[in-house]
Amino acid sequence: MSTQSPPDLEPEALDLRSGIPEAPSHQRRHTLPASEFRCLTPEDAASVFEIEREAFISVLGICPLYLDEVKYFLTLCPELSLGWFQEGRLVAFIIGSLWDQERLTQESLTLHRPGGHTVHLHVLAVHHACQRQGKGSTLMWRYLHHLGSQPAVHRAVLMCEDRLVPFYQRFGFSLMGPCAITLGSLTFMELQCSTQGNGSLRRNSGC
Repeated sequence: MSTQSPPDLEPEALDLRSGIPEAPSHQRRHTLPASEFRCLTPEDAASVFEIEREAFISVLGICPLYLDEVKYFLTLCPELSLGWFQEGRLVAFIIGSLWDQERLTQESLTLHRPGGHTVHLHVLAVHHACQRQGKGSTLMWRYLHHLGSQPAVHRAVLMCEDRLVPFYQRFGFSLMGPCAITLGSLTFMELQCSTQGNGSLRRNSGC
């Protein structure tokens, strides 16, 4: 399931210089980059789930991915994820996996199919303190650009609530119709987007 909940915590500055001799005063002090985009790793799983739990459970009562599932995807296909870090703290992320069928099924929620050419976007989430700042949009443009640089990936698919369809259509996603997957009383729409040619995507990406 994918939903959009874009947002930014006030991160404390982290000091990586422990045990390193002081540099001469005329040299610039080494600090973490103010803003960084990178693929996630299993070590990021706890931070991912904390943001996800805040964004989804409090609103919908469910999570797109629970902690074990986050670790599973970040172990098998970290290259299909993207995290936005500010001063070393995760503020937004997307997690995807490969799928090998035209439409999503219940199995697609928990499986990675290495032979597939479709990326299933499981979740887009933004820290609650950073929402309504455009971070979700910026991250999505960068993620599609990232997928466009991977020749084996032909398209991206996702499922979302009706109210979020216009948000994803802004990025080139087209409506496929109702999704076959339901979660309790929740129903979803399924959308798809070609990733071919997105390797040079810059418009509205904030890149």
